[in-house]
Amino acid sequence: MVPPLVLDIDGTLTTRDHRIDPRVFELLPAWDAPVVFATGKAFPYPVALAHFLGRPQLVVAENGGVVYDGQETTLAGDPDACRAVVETFRERGGDLGWGDGDTVNRWRETEIAVSIDADERLLREVVAASGADVEVVDTGYAYHVKSSGVNKGKGLALLADSLGVTTDSFVAIGDSENDVSTFERAGESYAVANADPDAQAAADRVLAEGFMDGTASVLAALREDSDPA
Repeated sequence: MVPPLVLDIDGTLTTRDHRIDPRVFELLPAWDAPVVFATGKAFPYPVALAHFLGRPQLVVAENGGVVYDGQETTLAGDPDACRAVVETFRERGGDLGWGDGDTVNRWRETEIAVSIDADERLLREVVAASGADVEVVDTGYAYHVKSSGVNKGKGLALLADSLGVTTDSFVAIGDSENDVSTFERAGESYAVANADPDAQAAADRVLAEGFMDGTASVLAALREDSDPA
């Protein structure tokens, strides 16, 4: 039997130019165990990915702020505190960096994402001065202003309990600081070659290949190990 998976999306199931790698649609639809998509993206993105893969919608979105087990949605953290911090950032001249449309945050429920090109120093200064229980997480794709103590690992624990399995039965694959908490909960963890230093340090193994190349190699090995032949 193949193990349950907890998979990051950006940098893990994508190509170098941030597109979903087509191998996702070859390897994951028939994976005969739960597959959890754990991402910093807003809730609709991983739900849509699971939908188009024909898989149950098992989702940890917004860095653990939104958890969905296919029936019930659980929200964590204090979105008002995050919004207040970001509003102060803007008042002090900060720019979220997404333009007028800002589809990055339009459907976000528990945190705010700020462009990786924004003024990180100012953002962190505002967060530190706020006194709020809020932190900044750098995923390599955006700075996420989120409630402290909310993370993907806690979201995975909620989902595992709902599924009636243990978190240490999961294999985790990721690339960023926000994947450390899933690496700590999963029984086995892999950082793709493009992973940041925090993810590499937390993973059981750092892969020689990056992006979906690394993820595909793990999936192939897991399937081979489960083959009774």
